[in-house]
Amino acid sequence: MTTNDNLAQAFAGESQANRKYLAFAEAAAKDGLPEIAKLFRAVAAAETIHAHAHLRAMGGIKATAENLREAISGEKHEFEEMYPGFIATAEAEGARAAMVSMRNAMEVEMIHHGLFEAALAAVEAGRDLPEAAIHVCGICGHTEIGDAPEKCPVCGAKAGKYAEIA
Repeated sequence: MTTNDNLAQAFAGESQANRKYLAFAEAAAKDGLPEIAKLFRAVAAAETIHAHAHLRAMGGIKATAENLREAISGEKHEFEEMYPGFIATAEAEGARAAMVSMRNAMEVEMIHHGLFEAALAAVEAGRDLPEAAIHVCGICGHTEIGDAPEKCPVCGAKAGKYAEIA
């Protein structure tokens, strides 16, 4: 294995730890343990620092246009190649919760793909996206530029489940 291979594995591990610890923080908060929730959030922040350092060391952060092209490619891979097979396996195994989770993610990845394409078009035209609120559904991740919809078009959640992203 090369150093770059090791960095890629470390980046993946640190990234997963961040997400897992944030989920654990939510669970601790629901369990009425706010200080443990805070500890999980703090360590998650540290894992993000590690992941970003590894990504920088790999040369994985480039100019915005190139980063957008990579994001577009990644989202397309997810909804065209990755999730369809995963959903078929979950369906064959009767894993309903997994199937719903992955179908929602696949639909949202298509939306992300379009949002990133619009952002790339803006950058290639020498500008940023217009200033607007961006909302994310807390159930499925649907991402909406502008006001949150009354009902999520992916999972059906009400507008109150959306969080505005700063």
